[in-house]
Amino acid sequence: MKACINQMKLEIESRSVNESFARAAVAAFAAQLDPTLEELSDIKTAVSEAVTNCIVHAYPDRRGQIYLWAGLYEDGLVRVRIRDRGCGIADVRQAMEPLFTTLGGERSGLGFAVMESFMDRVRVRSILGSGTTVTLEKRILGRAARDGD
Repeated sequence: MKACINQMKLEIESRSVNESFARAAVAAFAAQLDPTLEELSDIKTAVSEAVTNCIVHAYPDRRGQIYLWAGLYEDGLVRVRIRDRGCGIADVRQAMEPLFTTLGGERSGLGFAVMESFMDRVRVRSILGSGTTVTLEKRILGRAARDGD
């Protein structure tokens, strides 16, 4: 893997009003790699889903902190880590299955499936009672590749 050429950190409270801020901040940072609008939209959607999972699932009965880190790499890779110190996920494999949700009601259980459909790679690590880290990766095509040069 190539070297990280730039990185950012952001810490937000687990309030639903902060989800759009997190999405916009990561997208603005990733814009340095000159992504297409579709690539930028993909990143925004995946970040939105990951942050929403923290708000809804990690801290179901209290507010907590959500930690975002994003790194840009020489080879066009955007890596984003969204971490919480919430309740954790008992069974990550099951939680990543489409339509699985622990809450029911209006929740569709598609958050991880959406992340996987928009990103090149999604990794989830969780420790029950200690929190969860979601790592999202997307490779941005260079301008030369998009323009056919």
